[in-house]
Amino acid sequence: MSLSPLYNLSKLKYFDGSGNEIYAEEDDHSLSPKFQLESIFFSSHGQGIGAFPKFLYHQFTLQYLALTNIQIKGEFPNWLIENNTYLHYLSVENCSLSGPFLLPKNSHVNLSFLSISMNYFQGQIPSKIGARSPGLEVLFMSGNGFNGSIPFSLGNINSLKGLDLANNSLQGQIPAWIGNMSSLEFLDLSGNNFSGCLPPRFNMSSNLRYVYLSRNKLQGLIAMAFYNSFEMFALDLSHNNLTGNIPKWIDRLSNLRFPLLSYNNLEDSYDYLSSSKQSFDFTTKNVSFSYRGNIIQYFTGIDFSCNNFIGEIPPEIGNLSMIKVLNLSHNSLTGPIPPSFSNLKEIESLDLSYNKLDGEIPPQLTEIFSLEFFSVAHNNLFGKTPARVAQFATFEESCYKDNLFLCGEPLSKICGADMPPSPTPTSTNNEDDGGFMDMEVFYVTFGVAYIMVLLVIGHLVEVNEASERNCGTEEDDPASKKSVLSSRSALRSIDDS
Repeated sequence: MSLSPLYNLSKLKYFDGSGNEIYAEEDDHSLSPKFQLESIFFSSHGQGIGAFPKFLYHQFTLQYLALTNIQIKGEFPNWLIENNTYLHYLSVENCSLSGPFLLPKNSHVNLSFLSISMNYFQGQIPSKIGARSPGLEVLFMSGNGFNGSIPFSLGNINSLKGLDLANNSLQGQIPAWIGNMSSLEFLDLSGNNFSGCLPPRFNMSSNLRYVYLSRNKLQGLIAMAFYNSFEMFALDLSHNNLTGNIPKWIDRLSNLRFPLLSYNNLEDSYDYLSSSKQSFDFTTKNVSFSYRGNIIQYFTGIDFSCNNFIGEIPPEIGNLSMIKVLNLSHNSLTGPIPPSFSNLKEIESLDLSYNKLDGEIPPQLTEIFSLEFFSVAHNNLFGKTPARVAQFATFEESCYKDNLFLCGEPLSKICGADMPPSPTPTSTNNEDDGGFMDMEVFYVTFGVAYIMVLLVIGHLVEVNEASERNCGTEEDDPASKKSVLSSRSALRSIDDS
């Protein structure tokens, strides 16, 4: 539909055209509508309307303006904010707008919500954005091509609660003054090129609940960055170059439900036992999914995958009875799988693959009826696989692959009563070969030992025959005795090997 037939409705204040194919004629710039709108909502399914709607040039009383998923050609008109001094909600998301983002010439004190996400804006974020919009509470600029650093003027906005600059090309260090923004609740700087260390502390932002810094180039320790951030609900530091240990104080953040620390260089054993945006990425069921919306209030998970963790898995993790996802894959964890995991009655995805775990798989795990994804592949586990009952009847061979001494369905290796006890991999193996038995070395070593045994046995036979020919014993012949003792010593060495 066209908007032109509405131009004579002089009393029109509110117009909602969401979910339609609304367009403005090319000659709209010569038409002056009789109405002065206060609220306009347009959304579409990606259809284009040409240039930015010119009839908006004649509107001076706008308070709410939302354009979503409409393909508009050209740059963002700075006159839109300048002409409407009462405007306090402006959203132009996914509208294909390009060029630099221009600020109004004068300060706009009423603008509290500004979203220009998912467009093609380029250049630097205007350095005076904080001074020109001092009343901002929400600023969303994600999914554009902004570069440079975060403007210092944003730190002077006393009322800013949400800042989303994700998926741009911003660089430099994350400014330390962000930690002093006491009103900040939501911060998303993920998907940029930020480098250097984390700011010393974010804990001055006492209301901070959501922090997303993933997919950057951050380095160094987590240290004291979020110490005393007791309101923290989600913390995503994944896909960076962070090193060192997970600070022990993190388990004091009782509200933290999403600690996402995967794909870093974190190391040493850990004893963090607590579980964890409007949207976030989480690796579950062997696939990385993006979650957004109200689901995060009911979703609890831990993703520590792809780090350098060592040591045994704390059995206390089994106390997290409401956890949905646990991903500890691609680390160097050792020891057994805690039987306490059978208490994870709500878990849907359990991934322990690519570690150095040993021992048997606890048979109690078959009591987890909510489990949809399970993997212990690429470890040193042995014994029989869990019974093919309930959810475990659906798990395929790939869930258990590359555990040399595992047997039973769905593996092709059959467990039998005459089978020798499964050996427990030693810590030496874990340290020397990265946790996996090198079968080529095993066969070569076994072959050499076998040949040595044959040679020693042959030598003993020769000694014995020589002794009989001489009508004596090994005690009578010193040379023969020395040879036998040498052979016994060799056998002991082979046995030790």
